[in-house]
Amino acid sequence: MKTTVRAMLFALVVGVAPQGLVAQAQYQLPRDEAGPMTWHPEAEEAIDQLKSPYCPGFMLEVCSSSGGAALRDSIQQLALQGQSSEELVDWVLANHGEQWRALPERSGMSLILAWMVPPFGVLLGLALVVVSLRKMRAGSPRVAVAEGAISARDEARLREALRELDVEEEATFF
Repeated sequence: MKTTVRAMLFALVVGVAPQGLVAQAQYQLPRDEAGPMTWHPEAEEAIDQLKSPYCPGFMLEVCSSSGGAALRDSIQQLALQGQSSEELVDWVLANHGEQWRALPERSGMSLILAWMVPPFGVLLGLALVVVSLRKMRAGSPRVAVAEGAISARDEARLREALRELDVEEEATFF
């Protein structure tokens, strides 16, 4: 990175384009007439896997700082030169630190902690809910239903109470 910056400064002072910068120009992807530059697929995949070292708390793809834009451009240029997304992510992490990785690695202890523990925890939680609900249902008292008819007096009182309830609940619109 420092050599590229030095080469660009040299080119500005001397007026000669370094060979590396001329070679990069041949790899440019076409720009859409109405929109921004089209991203190389490897660069886009790498950018999606990184947090921004210039905008803490944001992904690199949405970082609005000039440092974030320069880092995205550097990743784009390296992808145009043929580097894979894994190589690009490793390059950024080597230059800026492991803490900017957005997705945990899929090997070792990271695999266990980040990719296996959460689904196992969800399944364990669901199992506990099912077991608890079954215990609650089994421990609840049974409601005894009286068999047989009710008396005529109780039936009359029930019908009167239902009529009063219907009258109170009727909506009166003017």
